[in-house]
Amino acid sequence: MNNKHSFTGKKIEPPDIHPNMSISDLITFYGCTGFNARRLSEAAMMFKKMIDTNATVCLTLSGAMTPIGLGKSISTMIEKGFIDWVITTGANAYHDLHFAYGLPVRQGHFDVDDDILYSKQIVRIYDIYIKEVETLQRQDHLIQNMIRGIRKRTVESGKDLSTSDLSYRLGETANNHSSSPEKSFMVSAFKQEVPIFIPSLTDSSIGMNMIPLLFESSLPSLNLLLDISESAAILWKSNISGGIELGGGVPKNFFQQTGPTLYQILKIKEGGHDYVIQLTDARPDTGGLSGATIQEGKSWGKIKSSHTGNVIVYGDSSVYFPLLCSYVLSECKPRKPKKLYHLKDQFVKEMKDNYLKKNKKK
Repeated sequence: MNNKHSFTGKKIEPPDIHPNMSISDLITFYGCTGFNARRLSEAAMMFKKMIDTNATVCLTLSGAMTPIGLGKSISTMIEKGFIDWVITTGANAYHDLHFAYGLPVRQGHFDVDDDILYSKQIVRIYDIYIKEVETLQRQDHLIQNMIRGIRKRTVESGKDLSTSDLSYRLGETANNHSSSPEKSFMVSAFKQEVPIFIPSLTDSSIGMNMIPLLFESSLPSLNLLLDISESAAILWKSNISGGIELGGGVPKNFFQQTGPTLYQILKIKEGGHDYVIQLTDARPDTGGLSGATIQEGKSWGKIKSSHTGNVIVYGDSSVYFPLLCSYVLSECKPRKPKKLYHLKDQFVKEMKDNYLKKNKKK
């Protein structure tokens, strides 16, 4: 930062471009240029550093990433040990399961008459088409039966469930009963014991599908406050913490609020996250969280430094995320999975004991 206003930066030497460039070649090429190409190169190097330093890495997922087919890319990153926990919208979890159960999703068109699509019972997400009956209503039936099964399995324990518990059971059921479990990141997360939090559960088709079960008194006991304690405990137990944020929204804030939960509320740990990469097209000047700079988070205790360890790449996650994945898959050896799902309850217990001990002294 001391050299920020001096003429000491890396000399621009126009890089060569050539046929059959590898992803590593391309990222190096971007790093020799400027604008968002240079930011993408910086993000790729930072992601590699997270993996090389054995950071606990979280992926936050907003926007319609799974309907366009990126769920399998997320699965690969989970299976290689490069993603340790996930925070997603309910919509991405819901649509991810279409592929496990072989429900139809097609490429469509964005310049269309949606009244005509509605009459044909075709649902549109920009240029992606989903069938109303064959996909959505079929998925609804599956989701409701899955949650009924979860209630039967958990009601005797008397234990409240977090959304990570719900996600784990959804992934388990899809693993055991779907036709193509290898196509679902929910299944991969179950198999690798990667917790998936859905803090905006009620703002999704999964939440909507709980209404019939609510009326039937068939819901498992959910406690969404457990999500806050479990996610904060993961940061509390992490020596090094990093995040890849696709878009913004609730998943971005839920990930970053773990720092203030520990620092502002519980007063048991300062610092926040070591590394944060965000891929977004949102502007910072409108005051919305999705566009808020990562540096701004330092004032809240969300990150350790506003000067290092963070980068925002402005653009489309559907373009940039596969490039980041391909780069680290090329440059990094697979890591041993941290299996945080079956550790999180112990983490919360230890964090609770620490908090109560400190408050007893006061």
